[in-house]
Amino acid sequence: MTAAFPEITRATASFPAGVEFAMDGELVVWEESRVAFERLQGRLNRTAVGAARMAAQWPAHYVAFDLLRLNGTDLTAQDYAARRAALEQLFTDHALPPPWTLCPSTTDPATAAEWLDWSAVGMEGMVFKNLQGAYRPATRAWRKYRVAHTSDALIGAVSRSLTDPHCWAATTRRADSATPGAAPSCPARSPLPSWPD
Repeated sequence: MTAAFPEITRATASFPAGVEFAMDGELVVWEESRVAFERLQGRLNRTAVGAARMAAQWPAHYVAFDLLRLNGTDLTAQDYAARRAALEQLFTDHALPPPWTLCPSTTDPATAAEWLDWSAVGMEGMVFKNLQGAYRPATRAWRKYRVAHTSDALIGAVSRSLTDPHCWAATTRRADSATPGAAPSCPARSPLPSWPD
C-alpha cells in the first residue's frame, strides 16, 4: 500500500517530529467532481513508477473518520465524542492540508439531511456512530445509511453477443441464506436497454 500511494506517504513524513498518530479513515480519489473508486483500484497492482504517475494525475486524499492513538496515548477506550474532538484538534493544531481531509460530522438532523444530496458526487450515504461509544476494532459498532441500495450480481449469460447484448441472466446471494454466494433457485432475467450506435 505504501508504494501505491506515494502522496500519502509524503504527507505522513511531513508531520513535525514527535507527532505520532493512528487514524481510522478512507482513501478517496476525486475525478471531475466525483469519487472515482476505480482510480483507487488501479493503484494496487502498479509499479512504483506507475503509481507515481497515477498519483500525479489522480491524487488520493485520506478522509479521517476517527483518531485511535495520539503521541503514545491509546484513545480507543475513550468515547467517540472525545476522540472526534481530539481529531479536530489535531487538524487545527497542524493546519493539515490536502491530502488530509477531515470527514464532516454533525449531530443536527437537518444538516445530515442536506448531506444526503452528496450522493450525486458518488458518496454512498452516511455513517452513524454512538457519541458515547468506545472504538471496537474488528467490530461494526456503527450504522450506515445508504442513499441507494445496491446488490452485487454475477452475470451468467447474455443473449446475442457481448458487443450487442439483448438480455442477461444474473444471480445474487439469497437474503435468507447463511452461505455466501448461494444462488436463488431462479436467476433474474431482464431485457437490456437499446445501445447507442
